[in-house]
Amino acid sequence: MSQVALDVGFVPLLDAGPLVIAHELGFAAEEGLELRLHREPSWSALRDRLLWGTLQAAHMLAPLPVTLTAGIGGMRVAVDALSVLSVNGAMIGVRPELAERMGASDLDFLDAFAVGRALVAAGGALRIGVPFPVSMHVELLHHWLASLGDGPGFELRTVPPPRMAEAVARGEIDAFCVGEPWGSVAAEAGAAQLVLPGAAIWRFAPEKVLAALHDWTEANPELAAALMRAVWRAGRWLAAPENVGTATEIMGRAEYLDVAPEILERPLRGRLVVNSRGEERRVPAAIEFFRGAATFPWRSQALWIAESIARRIGADRAALRSAARSSFRPDLYRAALGPAGADLPGASEKLEGALPHRTEVASTLGTLLLGPDSFHDRRIFDPS
Repeated sequence: MSQVALDVGFVPLLDAGPLVIAHELGFAAEEGLELRLHREPSWSALRDRLLWGTLQAAHMLAPLPVTLTAGIGGMRVAVDALSVLSVNGAMIGVRPELAERMGASDLDFLDAFAVGRALVAAGGALRIGVPFPVSMHVELLHHWLASLGDGPGFELRTVPPPRMAEAVARGEIDAFCVGEPWGSVAAEAGAAQLVLPGAAIWRFAPEKVLAALHDWTEANPELAAALMRAVWRAGRWLAAPENVGTATEIMGRAEYLDVAPEILERPLRGRLVVNSRGEERRVPAAIEFFRGAATFPWRSQALWIAESIARRIGADRAALRSAARSSFRPDLYRAALGPAGADLPGASEKLEGALPHRTEVASTLGTLLLGPDSFHDRRIFDPS
């Protein structure tokens, strides 16, 4: 059977896994697609290649389709978030000497307030590395640090994910918030100690999405649907515990992450090694590719992103909300994945942060359980 070639970009992170697995294990081929995966050195490089049309789709930071569609930052290009690729997966780490002043090894790794109070007590302004100025890392950090009241002063510095360990080791930054495995790589090298997972701030934060230009999606609806199905099947495969070993061997290859499989396995198993002394912490749903409708592009998540960015930078709230509603595409997701057997939620928006535990919800097959999605400060976001 002839296959249609698609050029798809990714940044070397664990949450690019659904694209890599869709290619390597034949899920894309079964949909009639030949995925030509392009490893990009930074989020700006990947964004630009998508906008220039040299990529048809991309592994993308969840807030970027919203800001690009709204024209925030000087570029206005309609970008569709076809599905969510991953939930959670970010780690916050600090320099070892700062971790010692915080007493980090004695803190509850999942208690954002306790870690935040210790960070404040340690004193001093912070230079915090983030992968890109428009990212869930930035929004989670602002949400967390603002909740501390008179929190620490901080300056955000953009560092490509694979360079985060080097940046903290060289003293260019004091702390970071970065997607796995680069937090674990920094801890393994003794450059940092992990102190808090992003999931301790928001227990179900959309990290990355499968993105494409809106014009391409409109012109190629069948290809977009085939790509969504391939990636959805790959995410389902990744979520099975018995597949973790194979997944880490594939993802660890030089053309993908070029990281030892045992380091990649830690977040997939939810057992993080937080420093070079080998201290472990258990993190439920450290990264999620499938369970709890993890891949569904909830418009309420996009609206949370829009409100957070509008509040943070003083941007046009109405424009961002409009972009959020148009860029996240549950309509396309339903059309592509309903016939493939996906259990689809009955609604496309929900109260974000309202579920403290697993909850059964109305769905097309009647079997859907949504996981906990609470914020550390117990706030609830009403998208309306």
